[in-house]
Amino acid sequence: MSLTNPIRSEIADEVFRTRGVLTEVVPFSQRHPDFELTDSYWVVEEMRRRREANGEKIIGRKIGFTNSAAWAGYGITGPLWNYLYDTTTFQLSETSTLEVRNWPNVRMEAEVALGLKAAPNTQMNEEELLDCVEWVALDFEVCTSIFPDWQFKVADGAATGVHVALLLGERHPIAGDHGKWAAQLESFTATLSSDEGLSATGGGAQVLGGPIKAFRYLVRELERFGGQPLASGDIVTTGTLTVALPAQSGQRWKATTSGIAFEEISLDLV
Repeated sequence: MSLTNPIRSEIADEVFRTRGVLTEVVPFSQRHPDFELTDSYWVVEEMRRRREANGEKIIGRKIGFTNSAAWAGYGITGPLWNYLYDTTTFQLSETSTLEVRNWPNVRMEAEVALGLKAAPNTQMNEEELLDCVEWVALDFEVCTSIFPDWQFKVADGAATGVHVALLLGERHPIAGDHGKWAAQLESFTATLSSDEGLSATGGGAQVLGGPIKAFRYLVRELERFGGQPLASGDIVTTGTLTVALPAQSGQRWKATTSGIAFEEISLDLV
């Protein structure tokens, strides 16, 4: 049973108020046992309206928790999605640092981002979805949790987006090489590491079987929960290639790959 709109609005107020604030709160699902994904995505749309009213622009979508190996550790049961905004999306060629002091429970992820040249739909197969993609890039997503110890249900995470920023590496056009890119995106390996010795390995297969499979999941979930449809020019970041690693200011992070033409990327947290 879904929550009433006044309770949903109270949750939206809390999500809006805690952005970029060094604080923790009790998960919504603990305070409201009936809190579910339909409520979460109502909150997501309310947040979209508020942020657009403040002048922010949607530039794409993020998919979270596509690596099922991490679900048990976080206490969740599946992926989630949320909006990407122009205020939190950057090019690593233009910025090499990110301030994270005002965010609680920061974690680093290495991901694959897709740049769209056409709008997808739920009837498309993976080959047709790849035809909607203009470029691919290796990126960092810096994540946060207002819930202690990253313990929450998927509905809680979906409502907040667990997102600080997206930082994109070099964009690689895929025109003319769809077959090669399709194979490499599913088979390449990746390593995420910090200068303090933290490290994790993974690859494209850990993202729901591959970034294009994750893209397909997103298209269906947007229709299922009434999210704004994807359009040409949007960016989709498809979920972490390795387990997310705890991070803090003062660290330098890098991501490297094998089996695909992505350059090493690096980022300093301040």
